[in-house]
Amino acid sequence: MATAAVSAISSYLGFGRASPPPKDANTPLRALPSNWYTSQEMYELERRAIFSRKWQLVTHQIRLAKPGDWLKFKIAGFEFVLTRDREGKINAFHNVCRHRAFPVVTGDQGSSKILACKYHGWSYGLNGKLAKAPGYQELDGFDKSQNGLFLVHVHVDCNGFIWVNLDAKKEPEVAWKDDFDGIDRQDRYKQFNMNEYVFDHFWEMEGNYNWKILADNYNECYHCATTHPDIPALADLASYNVQTRACQIIHDAATTDEQRKNGLTVASTYYFPNVSTNISPHFFMIQRFVPSSPTTSSMQYQVFRNKHSSEEDFQLVNNIYKRIMSEDKYLCDLAQKNLQAGIFVNGV
Repeated sequence: MATAAVSAISSYLGFGRASPPPKDANTPLRALPSNWYTSQEMYELERRAIFSRKWQLVTHQIRLAKPGDWLKFKIAGFEFVLTRDREGKINAFHNVCRHRAFPVVTGDQGSSKILACKYHGWSYGLNGKLAKAPGYQELDGFDKSQNGLFLVHVHVDCNGFIWVNLDAKKEPEVAWKDDFDGIDRQDRYKQFNMNEYVFDHFWEMEGNYNWKILADNYNECYHCATTHPDIPALADLASYNVQTRACQIIHDAATTDEQRKNGLTVASTYYFPNVSTNISPHFFMIQRFVPSSPTTSSMQYQVFRNKHSSEEDFQLVNNIYKRIMSEDKYLCDLAQKNLQAGIFVNGV
């Protein structure tokens, strides 16, 4: 029993080989144990083994349009900053000053020539290198080059999506292509020109749920006919299917003539551990499930619009998704309450 538990945890965290398919394809698989959605110990393990080690899609380069632009993000207690430096390169680093650990930035976004810590005045270039350390840089033995910000690994894919990996090693243990090679070259992306979109707005919903219950809910459409009356406008439920490969879950369904006419052709992809994108002709959305504890998370949405689309076309799909996501929050709120009651063990 202990061996089976260790094997299951290793596979879930990405340490072990993938589980073999069931001998009988019609046999349902058991879901994760309920205490994995409530346990502080499991959450700490996920912080170390998943959120510190796996590649995570965080935003699109559209949001860092010019040199000096920066954005701050949080995930599972970690806080990091993305910048576009003077050479146009996108960088990332932990939001921690090397002097006394004060945050280098306190806002959510901005545009600056340098990043200056407001505690003792240490300042850094947009590439994370230490520019000034009052009272220190004149000292013998103080090496500015060794006191830059703690760097975070960055990858920008061919569609302009920005990924980070918080692995502290010089080279991350998991390469981006190990989990996501080819995900940015899906045939269905050929219909979209990502240069035609602009950032529109951000919104979020915080709730008392584990991040995995949000992921579970997003990646099955078994509930769609029951709880999402808008879904048929976006997807043909009779042909709806999901394809899994490595850390990718591709959601697909046939597109009707009516959907095509209304610009509601949607390409949806989930990227383990906690992010999805939904791309359509008038709109695309980055959805992030951001945990802050075992039982609290935020559903965060970055919404982009096609700059050639009318307000009516954009709002049609934007409002549909806002209704669907709000319905999902209701489902996850109530399911999490029962997971914490100590009655439910795991489902099928």
